[in-house]
Amino acid sequence: MIGVPPPDYDPAAPQQASTLPVGSPTTVRGYVKELVGRHRRAFAAVIALNAVGVLASMVGPYLLGHLVERLSAGDRDLHLGRTMAFFAAALAVQTYFVREVRLRGAVLGERMLADLREDFLVRSVALPPGVLERAGTGDLLSRITTDIDRLANAMREAVPQLAIAVVWGGLLLGALTVTSPPLALAVLVALPVLLLGCRWYFRRAPHGYRSEAAGYAAVSAVLAESVDAGRTIEAHRLEERREELSRLRIRQWVAWERYTMWLRSVLFPVINATYTLILAAVLLIGGTLVLHGWVSVGELTTGALYAQMLVDPINLILRWYDELQVAQVSLARLVGVREIEPGAGDTEVTPDGRDVHADEVRFGYRAGSDVLHGVTLRVRPGTRVALVGPSGAGKSTLGRLLAGIYAPRTGEITLGGAQLARMPAERVREHVALVNQEHHVFVGTLRDNLLLARAGADDTELWAALTAVDAEGWARALESGLDTEVGSGGAALTPAQAQQVALARLVLADPHTLVLDEATSLLDPRAARHLERSLARVLDGRTVVAIAHRLHTAHDADLIAVVEGGRISELGSHHQLVDADGAYAALWRSWHG
Repeated sequence: MIGVPPPDYDPAAPQQASTLPVGSPTTVRGYVKELVGRHRRAFAAVIALNAVGVLASMVGPYLLGHLVERLSAGDRDLHLGRTMAFFAAALAVQTYFVREVRLRGAVLGERMLADLREDFLVRSVALPPGVLERAGTGDLLSRITTDIDRLANAMREAVPQLAIAVVWGGLLLGALTVTSPPLALAVLVALPVLLLGCRWYFRRAPHGYRSEAAGYAAVSAVLAESVDAGRTIEAHRLEERREELSRLRIRQWVAWERYTMWLRSVLFPVINATYTLILAAVLLIGGTLVLHGWVSVGELTTGALYAQMLVDPINLILRWYDELQVAQVSLARLVGVREIEPGAGDTEVTPDGRDVHADEVRFGYRAGSDVLHGVTLRVRPGTRVALVGPSGAGKSTLGRLLAGIYAPRTGEITLGGAQLARMPAERVREHVALVNQEHHVFVGTLRDNLLLARAGADDTELWAALTAVDAEGWARALESGLDTEVGSGGAALTPAQAQQVALARLVLADPHTLVLDEATSLLDPRAARHLERSLARVLDGRTVVAIAHRLHTAHDADLIAVVEGGRISELGSHHQLVDADGAYAALWRSWHG
């Protein structure tokens, strides 16, 4: 039914897959106050320039009213030339200051938008790694893309224009009051209609826009997940189920789109009626006052023109305030990360040694459903440990716990006797690094991509890192070597080359403990074997926890942990486990055969 919010959709539902919250009104107001405070001088300049422009725009109605007053008094010596000169000068001043206001307002909006993007990025990367890993793909994408796009228009135009419109309307009302107080009261006749219409609209709009944004995030999530898992969906013949889920999410989103459109279709006629009422009230009441001699014809003319001019600031205020309703939802989604504790940790917690120890660790991604069940593992310095086992057994989860990405639900993970969960994230990264199957090539030069790991590295060190991961050959073949632009819009790197860049960063970061989660999975077996042998020379003396399905990695390890059903079922060297003829021996025979 039109005008009724869709009953079959809970706007919170699409966000349940994400741990990123939506900012509360208090958080949003606090951030807006902080952002405006950074640019208070620019705001003051825009408002001051706008005030001058508005005052200049009032000269024309005042001059016209003065002419009408003199004509009504029978004066024929009107000095039209001087009046026209004043009018032209006022118009020139207005034009100049309006141009300055628009220019400075646009610059102010761009700077605020840049601050918002930077704040979101800085806050996001400062979050505990596990928070972002658990976040829903669609929710993250919609915040970074759609919400930023919606805010861009608001920051560039809505915020400056709203400030301009408020000053504009206030000065016009002041001028109308000075010109003729009774006519200023006549404007108030339209106020109840405007207030009732706006109150009706703004009581419903925030919920509608929040639900619309959440619906779009749900659509993004289901589409992104379907694309990423396309082969799995085809293998399990889940196409119809995913298509039906996509259609459902789209229907829910469209229902909220229609609802918000209906709200606007009610508000806009109310606004148009208000404009008509303002002018009609001024003319009717003012005409009556003129007939009784309480107001002059010139005052009525000036007042009517000022009342007509009120249409523009009121239109701007309502238009951009409506735009801000959409922007406020996007802003709340972006500043929601401020409500997550950054996980600063205890700066006094420092490891005393390099032993990694997991003691009776239990962990689950969802409450009441553990993935790891009482895992205990000690990794001595310089030991190369391989975690093997069937898919879904918990190998990658254990690796992330050992790397400090997640904190165990019970039990503890320690490095040199210090709990990883209590250490600041930056300190953990100084000692432990994780390289998994996922990798990213950032837009920029190859040099920039490598310097992310160690900003002060020179070219010799960069080439040494590339050589260590067998990437020197193709890197030197690039047109500009280390200065070649890579990533989107630059030289395209193959998945294997991108993975080698990620491993080269690892070499440059030089942590003493490494967690390799199938870090060579995108290379063919022969290249992967060669790369791992090269890495073995670089990683000599370091503690390495390698997670892989390719059992030649386990063959070279000092210690092998077989993970089954979230538990370590076997522990020992390759030869010990093969002789034991248990789960690892079965895996080895199956793979080697």
